[in-house]
Amino acid sequence: MTTEMQEIAITEEKPLLTGQTEAKDAEVAARILLDQGQEHSIETPHGVLHVTLHGTRTTRRPAILTFHDVGLDNKSCFSPLFKFEEMQEIVKNFTLIHVDAPGQEAGAAAYPTGYQYPSMDTIAEMIPSVLQFFNFRTVIGVGVGVGAFVLSKFALANPDSVEGLVLVNIDTNARGWIDWAAQKLTSVTSSLTEQILSHLFSQEELSSNTELVQSHRERISKASNLVNMELFWKTYNSRRDLNIERNNSFKCPVMLVVGDQAPYEEAAVECNSKMDPTTTSFLKMADAGGLPQLTQPAKLTEAFKYFIQGMGYMASSCMTRLSRSRTTSLSSSYSMDGSRSRSRTLSQGSQGGQMPPSPSQTMEVSC
Repeated sequence: MTTEMQEIAITEEKPLLTGQTEAKDAEVAARILLDQGQEHSIETPHGVLHVTLHGTRTTRRPAILTFHDVGLDNKSCFSPLFKFEEMQEIVKNFTLIHVDAPGQEAGAAAYPTGYQYPSMDTIAEMIPSVLQFFNFRTVIGVGVGVGAFVLSKFALANPDSVEGLVLVNIDTNARGWIDWAAQKLTSVTSSLTEQILSHLFSQEELSSNTELVQSHRERISKASNLVNMELFWKTYNSRRDLNIERNNSFKCPVMLVVGDQAPYEEAAVECNSKMDPTTTSFLKMADAGGLPQLTQPAKLTEAFKYFIQGMGYMASSCMTRLSRSRTTSLSSSYSMDGSRSRSRTLSQGSQGGQMPPSPSQTMEVSC
C-alpha cells in the first residue's frame, strides 16, 4: 500500500510534459545559436567578406555593425564588450553584424605571394553589400583602430546609411614622411608581431607585459593567416588622409573613445578638434591603454548606452541599475573616481528622471 502511494506521488510530482520539454530544448538551441552567431560569406564587388550575425534580423532599428583592428578579428576585438552583462540590455534590442576584414577571420587561408590586398577605400566600399545582404537600411558603426578608419570612410561616402558612429582609437591622418621613415626602421628592427602589438597597446602595457599583451602576442605570432595580417597592416599604413574638417565631417552623431595611455591618444584628440562639436562626444578613459573595450568594458558600456539613448533608441526606464544609480550629473568633464567639473550638464540621475541629451550636445568625458 505504501509502495503504491509512493509510486502515485512520484507520478503526480513529475508528469511527462512533452510539449514543455521540446519548447525548452528549442529555447536552449536558439540561445546557443545566438551566442555563437550565424556566419556568412558575403560576395561584394571587391571580394568576399566573412560576417557574423547575432540576434534576429529585424530591420525596425539600425543594426550595430562592428569592424575590428589589425591583429584582431571580430571575436578577439569585440566579444568581451558585447558579452558584458550590462551590455545585454542593448544587445537584446539590436542585431549585431560583426565584419571581418578580408582574410582576417580566425582560420582564414593565407593569401598567395603577390596577392594585391584591397586598399582602405576598397574595404569601405565592400560594406554596402553587407547591408544589402541582410536587408538593413542603416547601421550604428562601432570601429576600433583600423576598423574605426574603415567605418569613417564608409560613413563619409554613405551618410544616409549611418545613424551613429563609435570610433575607438581613430587616427584620421595619413602617414607623414617622418612616420613613414620610422615605420620603415621599425619593420627592420622589430618583428611583425611586435609592430602590431605596439599599435594595439600602450608602452606602459608593453613594458609591464600584461597578461592581455602576452595572450595577444602568442595568438598573433602563431596565427595561420599572419601573412594576411601583414597585408592588412601595410594597407593601413598606406592610408590616405580622411580630410575631416568642421565643415566637412560626419552627418551623424559620433562618439570618439580613447584611453589616456593609448598609442593614438594624441590622434584622437586632434580628430576631436576637427569635428562638429554639436554632434560629437569625446570619451577619454583614465588609466586605460590601447584596447579599452577589452580592459574597461563597464565604462565603455555605460557611455555607449547614453549614446544610444541620446539617439532615441533606449528609454530612460531601460537603463540598467549601473546608470540609474547615478544621482550625480554626467557633465562635460566627468571622472568616475569622483572628481568632476561641471561645465555642461548632459543627463540627470534617477532623481531627476530626465532623458540624457540628444547627440546635438557636446560630451567630453574623462572617466
